[in-house]
Amino acid sequence: MSKENQKPTHRDVVPSVINFLSDELFEGDYKEQPMYLQEVFELLMHTEFGDDIHLRQKMLSCLRTSRNLLETLAPFTEKQIQKACLNSKSYQ
Repeated sequence: MSKENQKPTHRDVVPSVINFLSDELFEGDYKEQPMYLQEVFELLMHTEFGDDIHLRQKMLSCLRTSRNLLETLAPFTEKQIQKACLNSKSYQ
């Protein structure tokens, strides 16, 4: 069976999440992301486009996800997270 036809397992998902986190950490300060999103969304809500309930629900969902990620990673230093990501990549 080709790889495209196989269902992904948790063993496939975890390395992808690790890669995502690793890439995000090297892009800038992830701890500021919820505030950046909130600032952008607050400005957008004052426009004609922001006056849409479905868009507002999506924006709130993005903020919630970003805050949850921040809470999950909060106990760890950036160096600890980077080291864990780099170590995990070496097992792949």
